[in-house]
Amino acid sequence: MTWDDIGERLYETGVKKGVLYPMTGSTYGDGVAWNGLTAVNESPSGAEATAIWADDIKYLNLYSREEFGATIEAYTYPDEFAECDGSAQLVNGVNIGQQPRKSFGFSYVTTIGNDVDGEAHGYKIHLVYGCKASPSERSHATINDSPEAMTFSWTLTTTPVEVTGHLPVSHLEIDSTKFTATDAKAKLTAFEKILYGEDNVAARLPLPDEVKTLLTV
Repeated sequence: MTWDDIGERLYETGVKKGVLYPMTGSTYGDGVAWNGLTAVNESPSGAEATAIWADDIKYLNLYSREEFGATIEAYTYPDEFAECDGSAQLVNGVNIGQQPRKSFGFSYVTTIGNDVDGEAHGYKIHLVYGCKASPSERSHATINDSPEAMTFSWTLTTTPVEVTGHLPVSHLEIDSTKFTATDAKAKLTAFEKILYGEDNVAARLPLPDEVKTLLTV
């Protein structure tokens, strides 16, 4: 057993390539680019132990179901996100708030670096399903001699989707460093064309079972 071998000193950094997939009925609609993304803070909850006692001893622990949540921070958001943030268009150019919040899917990319390749080593694609955005504080401050751009922030809760053979999930990660063989790289490239779209083909969010099918080598 050895530690910190050359090429195995890994780290994860950054966030980019955010994509919003608003729900249309019961399916995820066409994806749109989310510009100005500054942070995605993942905050799982649950998986808490409840002790069960019997015969004057600790008999076992029961664990609650884990839930995935997150906070998105950005300088701006796509127009299509307005309905997900509880807004509706009264007339062109006039929006009202306090409306029902639309569900959506979301994807983003983080960078995997190491001591040899740096930040070119690889990346992770994160897919998040069944999102709902909660209202958040917005601070408007006067322009002064040290101006700052306003940052938007939304807290997300999620409703898991079905995965054959596993418990339902809300968050899925795809690690590019595991797709090194030629055929595996080709599968990942084809998958990203689905996720981000290409000429005359809209971006879409595959569900976990389809992700498994698309990326199985």
